[in-house]
Amino acid sequence: MYPLEIRNLLQKLGERVPQDSQLILVGGSALALLGNPRSTIDLDFWGNDLSPNPLHRLIIQVASELKIHAEAVPLERFIPLPDGSARRNLRMGKFGNLEVFVADPYSIALSKLDRGFDTDLDDIVFLVRNGYVDVQELERITKAALVRAQEFDLSPEILDHFSELKRRLN
Repeated sequence: MYPLEIRNLLQKLGERVPQDSQLILVGGSALALLGNPRSTIDLDFWGNDLSPNPLHRLIIQVASELKIHAEAVPLERFIPLPDGSARRNLRMGKFGNLEVFVADPYSIALSKLDRGFDTDLDDIVFLVRNGYVDVQELERITKAALVRAQEFDLSPEILDHFSELKRRLN
């Protein structure tokens, strides 16, 4: 999906969800709304994948009706959320009854750095080059996360991924 398609989906969701609903996007659709040129095929949002709340079930249902895969992603189970992450969520706007945010760019970057796929590193490069993430702050957050690595099953190669990211930025 491209940003216009995502915005159309969000508008359709906003027509069907209860008033004052909020959604925090975490995946490729979040980055597409920030201007990342890489297309995405789904709508990943912050939520509990094992027992979604009624709003999240409705979002998944409406997306499915539109033939779009939507998934709740429990980001806090995969990475230690950086201090202040909730304050760094970026408000993208109101779509009908739905207020939409992009999750903290540092949380997104840390989760992508942990996974370390080429496309993930490209996404972090986008975040850095567009001023959403400072590479020194990301390095500090990554090192702080390593203290809790086993609790979150962080990749043992996360520092190698970070070295590759710095190489790509130079």
